[in-house]
Amino acid sequence: MTPTLWRTLGEQAAVWPGRNWPLGATWSPESTNFAVHAPNASAVWLCVGLPGPGGAERRYPLTEQSLGIWHGALPSIEPGTRYGYRVEGPYAPEEGMRFDPSLLLLDPYGLAVSGGPGSAWSVVVDPTFDWQGDTPIRRRWLDTVVYELHVKGFTKLHDRIPEELRGTYAGLGHPVVTDYLNDLGVTAVELLPVHQFFPEPALVERGTVNYWGYNSIGYFAPHAAYSSSGDMGQQVTEFKEMVRSLHAAGIEVILDVVYNHTAEAGPDGPTYSFRGLDDRGFYRRVPPAPDGDGAFDDTYWDVTGCGNTVNAEDPLALRLILDSLRYWVTEMHVDGFRFDLMSALTRTAGPDGIPVDMACKLLTAIGQDPVLRHVKLIAEPWDVSMDGYLVGRMPPPWVEWNDQYRDTIRDFWRGQSHGTQQVATRLAGSSDLYADDGRSAYNSVNFVTAHDGFTVRDLVSYDHKHNEANGEDNRDGTDNNRSWNHGVEGETNDPEVVALRRRQAANLMATLCLSNGVPMLTAGDERGRTQRGNNNPYCQDNEISWVDWRADDAWLDVYEVTRAALRLRREHRTLRQRHWFEGRPTIVGGPKDLAWLHPTGREMTADDWHDAGLATVGMFVSGRPLRQPGPRGEQLIDASFLLWFHAGAEPVEVYLPDNDWVHAGDVVLSTDPGLPVGRRVEVGGRLAIGPRSVVVMREADA
Repeated sequence: MTPTLWRTLGEQAAVWPGRNWPLGATWSPESTNFAVHAPNASAVWLCVGLPGPGGAERRYPLTEQSLGIWHGALPSIEPGTRYGYRVEGPYAPEEGMRFDPSLLLLDPYGLAVSGGPGSAWSVVVDPTFDWQGDTPIRRRWLDTVVYELHVKGFTKLHDRIPEELRGTYAGLGHPVVTDYLNDLGVTAVELLPVHQFFPEPALVERGTVNYWGYNSIGYFAPHAAYSSSGDMGQQVTEFKEMVRSLHAAGIEVILDVVYNHTAEAGPDGPTYSFRGLDDRGFYRRVPPAPDGDGAFDDTYWDVTGCGNTVNAEDPLALRLILDSLRYWVTEMHVDGFRFDLMSALTRTAGPDGIPVDMACKLLTAIGQDPVLRHVKLIAEPWDVSMDGYLVGRMPPPWVEWNDQYRDTIRDFWRGQSHGTQQVATRLAGSSDLYADDGRSAYNSVNFVTAHDGFTVRDLVSYDHKHNEANGEDNRDGTDNNRSWNHGVEGETNDPEVVALRRRQAANLMATLCLSNGVPMLTAGDERGRTQRGNNNPYCQDNEISWVDWRADDAWLDVYEVTRAALRLRREHRTLRQRHWFEGRPTIVGGPKDLAWLHPTGREMTADDWHDAGLATVGMFVSGRPLRQPGPRGEQLIDASFLLWFHAGAEPVEVYLPDNDWVHAGDVVLSTDPGLPVGRRVEVGGRLAIGPRSVVVMREADA
């Protein structure tokens, strides 16, 4: 449709017809094509920002519309040009329409954003970049160690990074960072949200911001505040340079993505983009009552706790999510995604409401997509509803955050596990969750902490949350921390308490790194980062959340244990196996691939598993040979290991059973200060393990 009325012969339209694809602003030296989806609008103006202060703009009516997409092209538009849209149409909230041409709207497909709430513009970007031969790493899950971090908070206080680069993409790509991550043993960073986000108005009124970034408004745009070089498209180049640097160091980049809701919140929230373009299509509404007349109800349906839920069933919302994911893979070279509140995106409306649907459009589309099905896909398999808990239910190729691992391991080390049966299941990869449908242990992303909740140091230092600084009277954040302060709430100078806390932190980190599955560490846990008891610092853009790189308060002994555990994992296939343990030999006449040992030296019995007072378990893992063959079908032979996990308050004496396969072992990791690394232990003997300790023995050379 071209409703142009020519006035004279020889005229030329200021806006060329352009095309309705791709959506967004597509730059070329000749012209820039603009396309935006607003199916119920009656008019759309492209607004181009003029140079200089004041926010002046030049408006161009988009006269072309097809398939609900308004489009046109402008010649001589330079990269770095600011633009947005004003959209006219009915303001009828009862019909799910909130058009308001007084508002300048961001382009949902904009590649960069300049400015903040109330003054934000999309930016035209030149996508060319010299990747210098960068290609996907495609590291296998069983070889992956994930490290969750915040782009700003990880380097903001780092004194070895140039000050102007601290807290930015450039800072994260600095050799100081990549050297540290490589030394620790990390293979992938999982970045807290880097899609452009805005703070909630309530936070701004309190004088704070949304630090974590779970409030997205631009699904193609790197968050501009993390750029050291500018917000007029430079943030795109800087992000790419960061990815290129991390890849050069062998480190993959995973993005924490928030497609389940946006920064526009509830229907009374601010309008930045989506609500002003297609409110009715983009956001879910409550389903009609079964006995009602089926009339439209404008009430937002919210299973995210953030005021709105994106309707991933809507064709254009689904297209936006898929286009965004592909963009970050193909153009920005990221290696995977962790989906925040994934359950909210799996919903399909039907006669019984909007239940979880494992055959939903989004999961089906991603599973069939030739680009997306081969990247790392991690689900946070729950939302804020009771029926959204999906741990153990996500289909291939998804892996999952396993909160059952977190809770079980925390309880074990604080002395609240009531036995060792569940502990053993988690150590071996959570077969109860993943084995029944053909998945592997690496489908479990194991973690003991994440961005939301206590750090490891706070987990062993506080019984209760201390979130007063958040301005919500300590009502926010969970009360189910499964933590233990070891006798004193908060920081203390008591040397015995501090020593026990540091040993417990080392126990948690060693257990995490040596469990079957994919370990995920939270940035700073390995060196004793504290949030001063705040278990929900989403609005704390300050030292509460930033990693403290000073050595004087760091728990460097915990760092060394973590580093040693990850090195063992990296160097020994025995400790990162692809197949499930079967509890039987891998070769005729050989030892079992996995055997659980009681402290007396015998294998665990059914009664032992139900002994609520038992706080010690031995895990023998055979490497001679491994059940899995090598890439060419060859037999793989590795060392065997015996790992002791002792959560009791008193020392324990363990017996090392005599056998036909392993005759001696060397202690290669120990959190027991009385049992040093390097000690040789003969089978048939006894070993004294101190209270609350992890001890790992490796088969000694004959």
